[in-house]
Amino acid sequence: MIEERKEEIVIIGGGLAGASAACILASAGRPALLIERDAKPRHKVCGEFLSIEAQTFLTHLGIDLDALGASRISDLRLVRRGNMTEVRLPFVARGLSRMILDEALLQQARSQGARIVRGQAVRRISADPSHGRIDVAAGDPISADTVFLATGKHDVRGMKRASAGAMGDVIGFKMHYDLAKEQRQALKGAVEVVLFSGGYAGLQMVEHDVANLCLVVSRQGFEQVGKSWGALLDRITGECPHLAERLQGALPGFERALSIFQIPYGFLHAQDPNEPQGLFRLGDQVGVIPSFTGEGMSIALHSGCLAASTFLAHGRASSIFHHRIRSDTRRSIRLASILNHAVRHAAGQRAVFHVCRIWPAAMRHATTLTRVQEASIERALFAP
Repeated sequence: MIEERKEEIVIIGGGLAGASAACILASAGRPALLIERDAKPRHKVCGEFLSIEAQTFLTHLGIDLDALGASRISDLRLVRRGNMTEVRLPFVARGLSRMILDEALLQQARSQGARIVRGQAVRRISADPSHGRIDVAAGDPISADTVFLATGKHDVRGMKRASAGAMGDVIGFKMHYDLAKEQRQALKGAVEVVLFSGGYAGLQMVEHDVANLCLVVSRQGFEQVGKSWGALLDRITGECPHLAERLQGALPGFERALSIFQIPYGFLHAQDPNEPQGLFRLGDQVGVIPSFTGEGMSIALHSGCLAASTFLAHGRASSIFHHRIRSDTRRSIRLASILNHAVRHAAGQRAVFHVCRIWPAAMRHATTLTRVQEASIERALFAP
């Protein structure tokens, strides 16, 4: 008979959501066991844009963005073909790679007492009203009173998301670049959103004078260029001379572009009455906002902090958390999904760019409307 190891709290996934929950719990004297499948820090497909809301969470968690070398971003530029319009952001954003940020959060959680196990994959989760059972790739299964599921866009057997109706035909790519000096100076202080046929891209500086190019494209658009990153980039830069100029003479930071398939943009978790109390879904397991608005990292941090705070106040009553996180993020995800749908099509791109060109403040308003609200942040960080 296989003996189960017993734990009070287990967090599965060491990204922004899981690590932030670990920090909140550990600082309250309730250290958790956090299981992270990656043995070492790694880069992830992400725009790496930190809004003022994300910065609020990180400051509360004890993360010093200046010490980590995060860039400062004050302007938003929208680019389509040979045209560009620009507006000042309603806040100073920061740019920081996920590899650096995720590792800083994990180390912060560890310093506060959380136990971190790396290089361990979770194969399956099952749960009943009293506990959850976690089957890991190596070692005995774990019996946990409470499970925080923070595996990002990757589902775990036994606890898959019900993501029917979400957009799943998009592919995300990411590449870091060492830009030519004049292009690095021209990009500094701005995030540039580039619209192209079938998708959009974001370009900004992160730490150490590195530029992050992150883009999403439809599966059909990728297939049309022979499923080749190089061919896709050639097509985009051929359509957008501004991006071609930015990347002229640039040196890629990775051997090949990072990618992620079947991103369920627009997914918003609807609580399943069959899911037991004590199972908290965090980050992309509870909602996936299109990357167009740059609020993904803030929502991940919000979910982690809110779940931990809810647990500290109400114990295993995960239904309270799921109701609150849905209420906090529904408007942002729905509005971002509408914008995402519009900019994936030529007519929508023309309309959005035309409105933003004649009324640049529209970009600032859209940025504000898709943010996590201040009252929601207060509840997540200072729940009774």
